[in-house]
Amino acid sequence: MRIVLTFCLILLTMPVFSQSLEELESKLQSATSPSEKIQLNYQLAEAYLRSNVRDNEKKALPFGKEAYNLANRKRDDGQAARSAFLLARIYGGMRDQERNQELWYRTAEEYARKAGDSDLIVKSVIKRGQLANRERNYRRAAGIYEDAFNYFSQKGTSISELESRYEQEKALLEKEKATLEQERLDLQNEIELLEQESEQLNSEKTELQANQEVLIREVEEVEEAISNKEEELVSVSEAKEQAEQLAEERQEQVDELSEETLRQRLARQDAEIAAAKSRELTLLSLALAALLIFLALFLYARFVAKRKAANVLAKEKKRSDELLLNILPQEIANELKENGKAKARKYSKVSVLFSDFINFTSISEKLSPEELVEELDNCFQGFDEIISEYKDIEKIKTIGDAYMCASGLQANPGKEEESEGKPHNLIRAALKMQEFLRNRRVKRKKEGKQYFEARMGIHTGPVVAGVVGKKKFAYDIWGDTVNTASRIESNGQVDNVNISESTYDLVKDDFACEALGQIKAKNKGFLSIFRVKR
Repeated sequence: MRIVLTFCLILLTMPVFSQSLEELESKLQSATSPSEKIQLNYQLAEAYLRSNVRDNEKKALPFGKEAYNLANRKRDDGQAARSAFLLARIYGGMRDQERNQELWYRTAEEYARKAGDSDLIVKSVIKRGQLANRERNYRRAAGIYEDAFNYFSQKGTSISELESRYEQEKALLEKEKATLEQERLDLQNEIELLEQESEQLNSEKTELQANQEVLIREVEEVEEAISNKEEELVSVSEAKEQAEQLAEERQEQVDELSEETLRQRLARQDAEIAAAKSRELTLLSLALAALLIFLALFLYARFVAKRKAANVLAKEKKRSDELLLNILPQEIANELKENGKAKARKYSKVSVLFSDFINFTSISEKLSPEELVEELDNCFQGFDEIISEYKDIEKIKTIGDAYMCASGLQANPGKEEESEGKPHNLIRAALKMQEFLRNRRVKRKKEGKQYFEARMGIHTGPVVAGVVGKKKFAYDIWGDTVNTASRIESNGQVDNVNISESTYDLVKDDFACEALGQIKAKNKGFLSIFRVKR
């Protein structure tokens, strides 16, 4: 039965694959209607992707993009969704293109929702979840499945497969948390090993000092030997004097010898005695020099080994501290190093800023995935540089095209301090962010490119802050203040900085503000908002 079904499937697909790439390209050149061009571009992209042609992904890519662009201009949502899904598959065959895959699978899902193509929605969601799992971002994978689950629930469509995958992702997320805790314990064990190595180095230092004392005693023994040799030389001199005295006593016995012969003999005796003394002194000097050289080399080698070990220990400690400071505030990182955990803290006055780009989805449809990611990255880097100018502002996170930061988290929780919760620097940073976007808008308009415009909202009130996760730590804040700041931003105007009434009461004497009346916010009732002019 399987063989029959396989044969029927081959017969059904033969008309598509029987056409060569040359025939399809020839038909594309002579095509006139947009629908025909869309189909031929799509077939060429798929044919190149399935062929054994070298660099087939690069050859398939322009045809896939052309099919997507034509379908988009024709407002054919179904074909646009299929073309976007095909582009994601093409990028999947290339190296280091995970970000483009995610963007095109997400685009395919959006158009499939417009077209009501449930099958393609499910395929796109599954692919996005697999990409998130490959990056070990189980939280994002769970969010993707949960969003699809909510969509199908509202539509009343069966989603058993997505629901199953969502439960699987939740299980993977729990497993990842356990893995992170184990890796944190491993890091703590590594620090303990480094401390043990430090103690061993101290022990080796004590041993080196003991060896140094032994060498000093050996040098003293050599000096004593030299002293003994000198005493022997003195004895030789005394023997010489005795020989001379003996020679004088025997003067009468050598009267027959000439005076010249006697002087020659005495000169030879003196030369032999001096040569013997010189040889002994030379040997002793060489022995002493060799011993001193050996001692110097030994001490230098021990010094280099000690310094190298100390440098390794210092570098490892510095690397561990930098890893914590990249993801946590200073005081939270210090508490985590001292106690192994950081408890949640409650702050009575914290100012929270939300920023969100308007028409992000429509602009993303007009930009290529590469241009979209590059422009979004440039804007967020600009925001990061601006808030780094103020020590009391802490970046919390980015969520898609939204940017969130807060001030007042450096003060001690539960105490009313002079600097606690004042939003002045946060408002200054928000005004600079809008100015940065305006300057970038002028530049990109001159270049004929798309640009982002943002709404910004600030609210001041109590929050709870803490660290979640066991290895991949994440610092976040929670509370009604965060939700209210989000409502102020979503009801604001483009290119403006809107603030709540509680924030206005703190800054009204220092900033020029304009009352905008009240807005009705979801689950909040009516809120008074103000626009900061300067």
